[in-house]
Amino acid sequence: MTERESRHDDERDRYADRGEAPLAGYAALAGAYATGATVFTAAARRRGVRVPDRVPPWDVALLGVATFKASRLLTRDKVTSFLRAPFTRRQEEGPGSEVMDAPRGRGVRRAVGELISCPFCTAAWVAGALVCSYVAVPRATRLVCAGLGAVTVADGLQYAWSTTQEAGEG
Repeated sequence: MTERESRHDDERDRYADRGEAPLAGYAALAGAYATGATVFTAAARRRGVRVPDRVPPWDVALLGVATFKASRLLTRDKVTSFLRAPFTRRQEEGPGSEVMDAPRGRGVRRAVGELISCPFCTAAWVAGALVCSYVAVPRATRLVCAGLGAVTVADGLQYAWSTTQEAGEG
């Protein structure tokens, strides 16, 4: 085998479904996301829900902060570990009430484990749900997002307080 053929095989193996990159699972998740967006769009259209002509910058910021916090809660919070447990295993404790989980299994199970243990990955799903909610019930969605925003501010204050206390003691 030539060096070029060997390199080509190595590149192909990077995407082999051997526990590292469950491509079929990723495809299933992408399909589920696209199906959810399509079903929402069809249902909204059938019910006469109008998509806003524009989204004010304040709402974009509010949705962004809420997406950040909700994705952290789903992927890192101890209390939501029961949702992740079938797809992940506890790897280590993090700061505050956060934990680090690692995906387990193969195929779709591993793909779901990777999704729900990654705040960046989960953020796309959370943002999709919040945007759909914003279109359907904007006032209620703003209220939920404001609550998640308040928790984000409270977390920042908790970390600032802890840092101040530790600096005073040290």
